[in-house]
Amino acid sequence: MVVKAFALYIVLFAFISVNAQDNRDSVKESIPRYSVSTLPEFWSQMDDIFNDPSFSNANWGVVIQSLETGEYFYKRNEDKLFVPASSMKLFTTAAGLILLGPDYRFTTNIFKHGPIDGSVLKGDLIIQGRGDPTISARFYGGDMLRLYNLWADSLLQLGVEEISGNIIGDDSEFDDRGLGEGWAWDDESYWYSAQASAISFNDNCVDISVYVKQDKKTSKLVVRPETKYVLVTNEVKVVPNDSTTNIDVFREQGTNLITVSGTIKENSDTVHTFCTVNNPTQFAMITLKNVLEEKGIKISGSPMVVDDLPQPIDYKRVDLLFTNVSLPLKEIIKVVNKNSQNLYAEQILKTIGLEAEHYGTRENGIDAELDVFKEMGINTDGMMLVDGSGLSRLNLVSPRHFNSLLSYMFKSKFFVPYFNSLPIAGVDGTLGTRMKNTRAEGKVRAKTGFLTYVRSLCGYAFTGDNEPVAFTIIANNFNVPVKLAENIQDLVCLRLSNYKRK
Repeated sequence: MVVKAFALYIVLFAFISVNAQDNRDSVKESIPRYSVSTLPEFWSQMDDIFNDPSFSNANWGVVIQSLETGEYFYKRNEDKLFVPASSMKLFTTAAGLILLGPDYRFTTNIFKHGPIDGSVLKGDLIIQGRGDPTISARFYGGDMLRLYNLWADSLLQLGVEEISGNIIGDDSEFDDRGLGEGWAWDDESYWYSAQASAISFNDNCVDISVYVKQDKKTSKLVVRPETKYVLVTNEVKVVPNDSTTNIDVFREQGTNLITVSGTIKENSDTVHTFCTVNNPTQFAMITLKNVLEEKGIKISGSPMVVDDLPQPIDYKRVDLLFTNVSLPLKEIIKVVNKNSQNLYAEQILKTIGLEAEHYGTRENGIDAELDVFKEMGINTDGMMLVDGSGLSRLNLVSPRHFNSLLSYMFKSKFFVPYFNSLPIAGVDGTLGTRMKNTRAEGKVRAKTGFLTYVRSLCGYAFTGDNEPVAFTIIANNFNVPVKLAENIQDLVCLRLSNYKRK
C-alpha cells in the first residue's frame, strides 16, 4: 500500500508541476531560501518560529510528518485539543468519500398526487428533497433558476399545463435543526450560516445587489430571486468617494425581515452581498411556484411544506414523474474545501446520517463518521464533533487526529478526489492569494480554517526533494491580527518547500 501511495504522489506532483507557473522556481521569494540538511536543524527552526512572542498567550498545535517514512519533522502540543474552525471539513469530506463514494449523486424526486386529466394535474406536485446542495446558481452558469426552469419544461413535456393542487416540499428526510450546535446567533444573517435542509435552493440565501442611482444621492437594492418571501429594508447611505463602501445585512431571528445597511461611495460599482433565509424549504417552494407560473403552468393551490399537512405523505399512493440528479460528490467537495462552503458540508454530514440511519441528522452523521475514523486507526478518544463545517466552537480535535486522517487518505483509493478538492497555494480557493510567487506556490494543498481567535491550515506539502508531507498547524486564543498567524503558517510551508535532506 505504501509503495502504491508513493507512486501515486509522484504522478500527482508531476501533474502539479506541469500546471503551476513554469517560472515559479525563479521567482524571488519574500524570505531567504533555507537549505536545511538535518531534521534536528529543521526542528530548531520550527521552535524559533512558533516561539514568536506575539503568540505568547496563544496555543499552537502542530504536526509535520513525512508520508514516505513516517518520521516527524516537528510536533508541538500534538495531543491537545483545539478548535479547528473550517479545517473540520477535512473530516467531513473524507467521511463522505468513504461512506457515500466519490460518484455518489444527490437525488430530488418530483411526484404527483393525483391523475393527469388532459393537461391538468388534478392534485399536488410533491418535491421530495434528499439533501442536494447543488440547486444553485454556481452549478448552472450563474442562473439560479435554471434547474427550476428545466423542471417546468419537463412538466410541459409531460403535458401538464395546470396544477389544481399545491406545490409541496417534503424535507422530512432531514431533521428541522437547520443551525448547528454552538453556532453564533449574530452570524445567522450571513451566507456562511445558512440553514441546512433536505430541500435547498440558491445556497439557502437571497442575492442582494446594491447600487447608486443616477442622482448620486440615493441607493437602490435588487433582490434575487424576485420574491415576496423576504421583506428587505434599504438603509444604505451614499457617501463621497473619499469615504468607504461598507455594506452589512441583518435578518431578524425567526423571520425573513432583512435590513441592508451601511455606506456606498457615490461612484462605486454595484456591490453584491447575500443574506440567509428562514425556512429554506418554504423559500424553495415559493420560488418554484413562481417559475412554473412564469412558464405558463397555472397553479390553483399554494406552496407548502410537508409539516403543514394534516398527515405525512403516503408514497405508496403517489407517482414518480422524474428525478433530478446532482453532480458526483467528488465535484461537490471541491466547493466545500476550496471555497470553504459551510452549507454544503452540513448537507453532506446529514446525508451520511440519512444513508447510515435512514434519517438525516448531524448526530447520525457524526456517529457514522466516528466509526469510520476508528477503522482508519484514528484514536477518537477526546475528539468532539458537533457539526460538519467547523462553524461551531464546540468542535475539539487534536493535531494528531488531523495528521492521522491526512496520512490515511494519502494511502487510500480516495486520495485523488480528496487531494483535488483542496485549495492550492497561490492558485485557487482560500489559498489563492497566499504563498503566491514563492516556492510554495503549487506545492501546498491545504484546508484553511478561520474563526475569531482561531486560524488553522491542514493538508499536504512537497519538500525541495519532492517528499510528500502531511502537516497540521492550528493557532487558538491569539489576540493579534490574524495576518500574523497566517504569516507563520505560510513561513512554515515555505521552509518545507525549501527543505532538502542530505
